[in-house]
Amino acid sequence: MTTLLPPPRGTTSRSSEQVRHDLATRRPLVLLATGGGVLAAASTLLVCMAAGLAGWYLTDGGAHGAPRDGLRVGALAWLMGHGCGIRVEGVAVTAVPLGITVLCAWAVWRTGHRVGASVSGHGPDAVGISDGQRDLVVPAATLLFAAGYVVTGVAAATLAGSASTAPSTPRVVLWSLLLCLVVGACAIAVGSGRAAIWTAHLPVTVRAAAHVARRTMVLWLVVSLLVFLLALVGDFSTAANVMGQVGGGGGAVTLVVLLGLVLLPNSVLFSGSYLLGPGFTVGTGTLVSPGSVVLGALPAFPVLAALPDDGPVPGWTGWLVLLAPLVAFAAAAWSQWTWPTAYYVEGAVRGAAGGIAAGVLFGLAASFAGGAVGPGRMRDVAPYAFDVLLHAVTAFGLGGLLGGLAVTWWQRRTMPVEVTLEQ
Repeated sequence: MTTLLPPPRGTTSRSSEQVRHDLATRRPLVLLATGGGVLAAASTLLVCMAAGLAGWYLTDGGAHGAPRDGLRVGALAWLMGHGCGIRVEGVAVTAVPLGITVLCAWAVWRTGHRVGASVSGHGPDAVGISDGQRDLVVPAATLLFAAGYVVTGVAAATLAGSASTAPSTPRVVLWSLLLCLVVGACAIAVGSGRAAIWTAHLPVTVRAAAHVARRTMVLWLVVSLLVFLLALVGDFSTAANVMGQVGGGGGAVTLVVLLGLVLLPNSVLFSGSYLLGPGFTVGTGTLVSPGSVVLGALPAFPVLAALPDDGPVPGWTGWLVLLAPLVAFAAAAWSQWTWPTAYYVEGAVRGAAGGIAAGVLFGLAASFAGGAVGPGRMRDVAPYAFDVLLHAVTAFGLGGLLGGLAVTWWQRRTMPVEVTLEQ
């Protein structure tokens, strides 16, 4: 934000430090933003290609195929992280490895933030923006950033794809645009200082509700991760047995572990969907939820050892659905200490709105967690996204509402009378 402040009035000469500052924040917008998009895409693409090359060598010491095959597999994995889906021996694989998507989003954020800082000197200063002057720096930089990213994605799909794999180029374009227009735009706005100026004019209620939503999501993902890890450790012998059956020596085991890490965000979203109540399916006609577990034959993959046993479920698993409102209650209460209020309506609106927003975000994330992972019944492996959305909105909204009201009541009792009357 300081990069947008105007120089002191009355100054007729500029110091060398001011000149260096202007040069650092007024770099060519078109070149820098477009190059930033290319860099954000190419950096993660090269990481995936390097991993594919290492995997090709680890499987059989490079005895079969050529290095370009490993590079192509890595590029296809990167494309799958952008939701394109591929075909493997004629079978559609549409599940998105969200670990790669998260890596790409992180690269977009870091690069976008640097682009924003480098072009922050363009356009009006902070006073002009506050006065309503037109400022197109962030939209222009975002569009150019997205153009560079999309072009790189299309080039990767064209060069790595084939008639047998058939990656969907339109879906790569769509997911690339979403990454750049959501994550990239926010990063550029924050890096350029515009976000601080824009959000300063938002009502306190909106900012406090966003605070509740963010903390609810973070806490829920942490709880879901812990439950998943506990379930996996609880049946670690099964996972170890499956790992022991993997052929190819240590190289193949390393690849299986890497694949499990790439799919860890998917596993966390499946775990969260289970804890909310609706659960998920791991094959056509199956159900995994706190109230019922119906499984069939499963592929030999160590992560699946975290699934509960088929058949009747213990009575205590039904109480797991209380974790969601408790998490939202804790997040709203935590946020309320940062944004205190003496009005019940204000506390209730903040908590409920933040919880509902977190529920919508988690429901949308769960809708991206599944897809087809193989032939036959393995075409349906996914959370029940719509039901998860409804349960998340209800549980988080109710928990946030109660948390906001409870802390408001406590703060009204402990606040000095003068502060309470002022609010």
